[in-house]
Amino acid sequence: MPPDTTRQALHVPTSLRLALCQFNPTVGDLEGNARRILEETESAKAQGADVVAFTELAIPGYPPEDLLIKPGFLRENGRALHEIARGTHGIVSVVGFVDVAEDVYNAAAVIAEGEIRGIYHKFYLPTYGVFDEDRYFQRGDRYPVFDLQGVRLGVTICEDIWYPRGPAATLALLGGADVVININASPFHAGKWRFREAMLTTRASDCACALAYVNQVGGQDELVFDGHSLVIDANGDVIARGAAFESALLTLDIDLSAILHRRLADPRRRKEKLLMQELNQRVEVVPLPALPANRRRPALPAPVQPPPEPLAEIYRALLTGTRDYVRKNGFKGVVIGISGGIDSALVATVAVDALGAEAVTLVSMPSVYTSSETRSDAASVAQNLGTRFLEIPIRGLQTAYDEALRDVFAGLPRDITEENIQARARGNILMALSNKFGWLVLTTGNKSEMACGYATLYGDMAGGFAVIKDVPKTTVYQLAEYRNRIRPVIPESIIRRPPSAELRHGQKDSDTLPPYDVLDPILHAYVEEDRSLEDIVRAGFDADLVRRVILMVDRNEYKRRQAPPGIKITPKAFGKDRRLPITNQFHDVNGP
Repeated sequence: MPPDTTRQALHVPTSLRLALCQFNPTVGDLEGNARRILEETESAKAQGADVVAFTELAIPGYPPEDLLIKPGFLRENGRALHEIARGTHGIVSVVGFVDVAEDVYNAAAVIAEGEIRGIYHKFYLPTYGVFDEDRYFQRGDRYPVFDLQGVRLGVTICEDIWYPRGPAATLALLGGADVVININASPFHAGKWRFREAMLTTRASDCACALAYVNQVGGQDELVFDGHSLVIDANGDVIARGAAFESALLTLDIDLSAILHRRLADPRRRKEKLLMQELNQRVEVVPLPALPANRRRPALPAPVQPPPEPLAEIYRALLTGTRDYVRKNGFKGVVIGISGGIDSALVATVAVDALGAEAVTLVSMPSVYTSSETRSDAASVAQNLGTRFLEIPIRGLQTAYDEALRDVFAGLPRDITEENIQARARGNILMALSNKFGWLVLTTGNKSEMACGYATLYGDMAGGFAVIKDVPKTTVYQLAEYRNRIRPVIPESIIRRPPSAELRHGQKDSDTLPPYDVLDPILHAYVEEDRSLEDIVRAGFDADLVRRVILMVDRNEYKRRQAPPGIKITPKAFGKDRRLPITNQFHDVNGP
């Protein structure tokens, strides 16, 4: 008999309607997250879904960090789960939460007809990059497979799916799972979706099962989650893809007959199953109550959203991170020092696109060194974006500082001290506006500057959120040009002008830093790839220049430690990703 009639003869459904909820939780908002989970559960049920799956730690939000060592937080997380369970009927729901049993676990609850029917504990707890799950959780050691009227469902959590012979293989090969649901809070960096999608297609094909990957969306401090949920069939083909950076309910029908046919036709699975049996892993089958019968459901086409282009995904990540940091922390609006340079122009544009022009105030703070061109360009950016624009000169503050320090500085030449005083005067003005009006100060420094310490503590580093902290200067220019292609808002004069801090007459960034098209590849190799001086020189860079850049990076760790959080868009951002001691006498500058 053909595979579909085989399943019918066995009284097993030939399709499963699955809904994946790309969820944007707020860490610590247990009540609000639970309410939204119940609302989305009802939406999935209205679409005729048999199963709805939410993201990793959807109830507490991810990452909850040291909230996990607060007993009250853990109790409220458990109460929220039981509230969700009581409100779940007519559908199976998979919900991420913190399970407190004999220990604390990163867990997924499988809920049906008002009860928690089973719980899966995450096996692989990542402790690298931005992750620190071994600090909080015990690893799992059980393999439950859930039987829904003959359809077997496996549930895994995030990191578990990255291992070829991990829990997904056990559930599919030993437990016979037709569909493996992997719930995630996988942080974004540019281009990660390609690598992730390639891995997931391999995993689905190797396990000969449908693989459903549901990922969190939204911003949480410096992390951004891109959604990009996927469903992949047993042949390794993507049959559904969610939109990037958008909350969504991705609902589709999975053809179970095709899974059975693949398993009957492919002998490799039988051999893999024998190898898995040698690991002595035991799978427990957990029955789920039958869903309501005779539901009429017209065929549902699977949505396959195209992934964004490289610059578009970075720009949308910046929008998402900025929007959620401001809104989730309850700020009334933001204020930005607008210099007439490329960095502040891009940050202002991101802020307006994320929050609306009415929530953004731009402040020009000209000094005696500010050119008429940059002053005019700052006003043009505000006009193009439709924001409130203030001009507050700092000439008087410069004079007051000079007068206050005249005697103690007597006989000493003017140097970087007086330059930094200007930056700190501007920082004071922005923080005063923040205090008075409740605005969050967005800083405008980029990754190239932060890496080399080309920034002033308590000056241009003063603020609450650093939008482009992880964006190299060369990418800043690319993003400005990308945004102008949508609608021109950043004047061409800003993009063409050589960058300058304008803290002295004739100053240019190139007086202190190498050209950015040379500097950024060196920083990428040293900061993100941890390459040595010798390795970087072999790639074609001048040894003395590389040595100079390495020393600038190493000597400015103290500045970066005091910088505000900013949005991670590269594989290794400053902060949680890269943790080096401030007091440190090792500098990797030996080489040719």
